[in-house]
Amino acid sequence: MFQDLSEKFARVFKELRGQGKVRETHIRAAMRDVRKALLEADVNYKVVKGFVERVGERALGSAVLDSLTPDQQIVKIVHEELVHVLGDRPAPFTLSGSPAGVMVAGLQGAGKTSFVAKLALFLRGKGRRPLMVAADIHRPAAIEQLVVLAGQIDVPCHAPGVMPAAEIVEGALREARRGLHDTVIVDTAGRLHIDEEMMRELVTVRDVLKPEETLLVLDAMTGQEAVAVAVEFERAIDLTGVVLTKLDGDTRGGAALSVAAVTGEPIRFACVGEKAEDLEAFHPDRMAGRILGMGDVLTLVEKAQEQIDEKEARELETKLRKESFSLEDFLGQLQRLKKMGPLDQLLGMIPGMKPKGLGADIGGKELVRIEAIINSMTREERRVPSIIDGSRRRRIARGSGSSVQQVNRLLNQFQQMKKMMKRFSKSAGRSPAGFPFS
Repeated sequence: MFQDLSEKFARVFKELRGQGKVRETHIRAAMRDVRKALLEADVNYKVVKGFVERVGERALGSAVLDSLTPDQQIVKIVHEELVHVLGDRPAPFTLSGSPAGVMVAGLQGAGKTSFVAKLALFLRGKGRRPLMVAADIHRPAAIEQLVVLAGQIDVPCHAPGVMPAAEIVEGALREARRGLHDTVIVDTAGRLHIDEEMMRELVTVRDVLKPEETLLVLDAMTGQEAVAVAVEFERAIDLTGVVLTKLDGDTRGGAALSVAAVTGEPIRFACVGEKAEDLEAFHPDRMAGRILGMGDVLTLVEKAQEQIDEKEARELETKLRKESFSLEDFLGQLQRLKKMGPLDQLLGMIPGMKPKGLGADIGGKELVRIEAIINSMTREERRVPSIIDGSRRRRIARGSGSSVQQVNRLLNQFQQMKKMMKRFSKSAGRSPAGFPFS
């Protein structure tokens, strides 16, 4: 996520730290590099101009130049201004009506239909009873896609087929009232480009649904073009928020750093993967921290808490203290870790961690290999790894399609991890509930 932009910021700050005393010339040179990095990330030029001017003006103040740690002061200023550009504070997503309408708009290919399913799953996790509505009548595949996604996440979908979108929404509202659904999420028509017919249809759907939230889905990889699209949609249907998709891809960051400042609409959600669970509420301060390589521990902890409860955490802590933590427990934690999302994203949330430089395949293959090795062991071997001798290691390697060296590496890493976690558990008093490997 924003890998290139993060690396460029890191180089700027590294050069500032390399100066014995930061002077005005150093700051002006740093601002030139920041401006170049943002423009290369396809950030709107007006946003770049205002950002660099504000950072430069604050960085040239005596409080920074006379500080013992001017580089840290500048990082702090850049972080604060990034938060401001991204929207200052998270916009609460609260629905009060029953049924409450959520209208989802966007161009084809932005991930609009997938987001409808992700939002339905997200809201169900918050205790609501959503009904998805397939109203993208111009792309029959969108209707079929939403029906399939509905089956995968076990959320009802109103999909009567091709008929006027307004009639589909009217039928959905009636079904919601009959079925006691408190939220209606409408997937509206998309196009490859904005046209008058599309906008008229969206206005009609909006007038029938009377949505509490009107969300525009934007592909974060499209840069400034996404901002132009947002301005047109805002003019036509009065948006209440923006959703950024494909933030797990090779995105330059232009859309994320431009759309809130240009349109004045908050970024509500970020799609960080292809799975239905890969949806995060957008927090400007946390995203700014990720861009600057400061990590995002709060989001990491929240993801962990969704996968393990207080009771399980206490049981794991007890096993660590009694030295009974086994490879079976380790496998269970790995499976929870996989549910939290791609490992490279999780590592990117840890301050100072650079997943790109670890050298290992952290995209998922390594976790699959570890699972295969552990699953090739007998139950006794998983519970008491000390009994695994040379012949057992060769059998486990053959059964998992691995080498003996890979089996040895896993067993050594497991023992080192047990020691590390035991020390942490003792020094912390007890492990933080809800954190993997705690």
